[in-house]
Amino acid sequence: MSHVSRTRGMTVAAFRRRKSGEPLVCLTAYTTPMARLLDSVCDLLLVGDSLGMVVYGLPSTVPVTLDMMVAHGGAVVRGAKTSLVIVDLPFGSYQESPAQAFRSAARVMAETGCVGVKLEGGAPMAETIAFLVDRGVPVLGHVGLQPQSVHSYGGYGARGKVEADAERIVADARAVADAGAFAMVVEGVVEPLARRITEAVAVPTIGIGASSTCDGQILVCDDLLGLFGDFRPKFVKQYAQLASTIEAAAAAFADDVRARRFPGPEQVYAAGPAPGASEPL
Repeated sequence: MSHVSRTRGMTVAAFRRRKSGEPLVCLTAYTTPMARLLDSVCDLLLVGDSLGMVVYGLPSTVPVTLDMMVAHGGAVVRGAKTSLVIVDLPFGSYQESPAQAFRSAARVMAETGCVGVKLEGGAPMAETIAFLVDRGVPVLGHVGLQPQSVHSYGGYGARGKVEADAERIVADARAVADAGAFAMVVEGVVEPLARRITEAVAVPTIGIGASSTCDGQILVCDDLLGLFGDFRPKFVKQYAQLASTIEAAAAAFADDVRARRFPGPEQVYAAGPAPGASEPL
């Protein structure tokens, strides 16, 4: 399989320069093995607070803690060699004040080695974004559908269907860009609005449930890989169906165990080596 060539050792500055250029490839990652598999084809790996639902089975991202983000952020950084690694700030770790946001971001960056953080919010978060950027914290913004605020919105439906709502989201995007975010995720908005936002801001837009005209795209890796079986949001394209493959492999293992076919002679250790010698695992 051939891969499109990309910049090696992606930096925040190089990422930002891709505005209106070659589309940026972004995926979520939560573990070291997955980061190693995705790193060679991605420009950015996001340690999303979506891990609360994907990894921990929580009903939303709201219960995710800073400790969770630090643990998984460090794991992904250890597996990524060239992609930009950004870690989400979870709900409650940055909304109180710019100072609180800086303390959270500083801890995440110091303890994981990631390049920067992502936070949700438009114009109301502009002051916080500017505060972080002025203190050396690269920030990836997030406008449109904001999962951390889903209870306030009343669900996960697409945003921007009403013109007043669309105008507010465009204003949010401008405020986030003007505050110094190096790029922004545009999530769950109607397609014409995503195009408007991309044209309105000078930094890359990363779409998810948005538009192909965004400067890049991101998906949850588990969705892309089909690890949730038949569950597939409208904006997801499954490039594999690994759930059925895993189920089949586990079933085959179970059959072999119950029939005493596993372990076979090749999976057990013979009694041959002399005392003190060891047989490799």
